[in-house]
Amino acid sequence: MANSKSAKKRILISKRNNLQNRFYKSSVRTLTKKFLKDLDTYKVTQSNSDKEKLQIVLNSIYSLIDKGSKKNVYHKNTAARKKAKLAALLKTAI
Repeated sequence: MANSKSAKKRILISKRNNLQNRFYKSSVRTLTKKFLKDLDTYKVTQSNSDKEKLQIVLNSIYSLIDKGSKKNVYHKNTAARKKAKLAALLKTAI
């Protein structure tokens, strides 16, 4: 256990940051899975409503990745790679 006041504070800050990092990473993973599922649906149906739903999910993923990158959850190159991969998947489906 920590002995100094600063060490106790660092433990609390570390726990807080861990929860924040886990929120961003798990949310991005969950939305990515939803995006891929919706993408498969769109490939079959080719309807405009599915296309709009894809774009909405993609925008929310981009938003979370950018916010995570700003808070140093993701490195900037990792964030760019994730966004580019999703954009390429969408482009091949359309």
